[in-house]
Amino acid sequence: MAETSTGAGAESPETAGQAPPKRRRITRRKAVEEHARSYFDALARRDPNAMVGHWREEGVDDIVPLDVLRGRDEIAAFFRELFAALPDLEMSVTRVVAGEREAAVEWRMTGHFTGQPFRGIEATGRALALRGIDLLEIEDGKIVSNTAHYDGMAFARQVGLLPPQDSPAERALRGAFNATTRMRRVVADWRGNG
Repeated sequence: MAETSTGAGAESPETAGQAPPKRRRITRRKAVEEHARSYFDALARRDPNAMVGHWREEGVDDIVPLDVLRGRDEIAAFFRELFAALPDLEMSVTRVVAGEREAAVEWRMTGHFTGQPFRGIEATGRALALRGIDLLEIEDGKIVSNTAHYDGMAFARQVGLLPPQDSPAERALRGAFNATTRMRRVVADWRGNG
């Protein structure tokens, strides 16, 4: 009977009663998670060029409270504007859940609105702290689409565009809005009956 050997006097894992070592291979899910984390690392470094390198040329970034960005140029321009408005912006990822083609990324962002105008709003110097979630679709190692969700009213309150929640100013604003709504209803009813 011939003797098999894996080296001088060594036994193979199979003959020693052990399972062979598992090969480590990156699953699609792991690759999607790594791509999402790499994208958010570029965002945390405030590097729009590295960020758009993660995107397909025709990718769509739907930032729900603000705008839909189409293509790498619009995405890069948006983030350049954001980074110029919040020069001390810090971004951290709190959780990533990945599938074979998509990833949900929960994040936190802080900074001070001390730089350039953002979306037509002049800098107020106020602190900003937001949390949100991005839903990325990734194909062949590139982001195809993203839908970003965060509280747009919290952003508006924090930068001073809206009054603080439950403040006298907010109650007055809500009262004026409701009075206008009632007046429109009265006028519409009057026109419909005239």
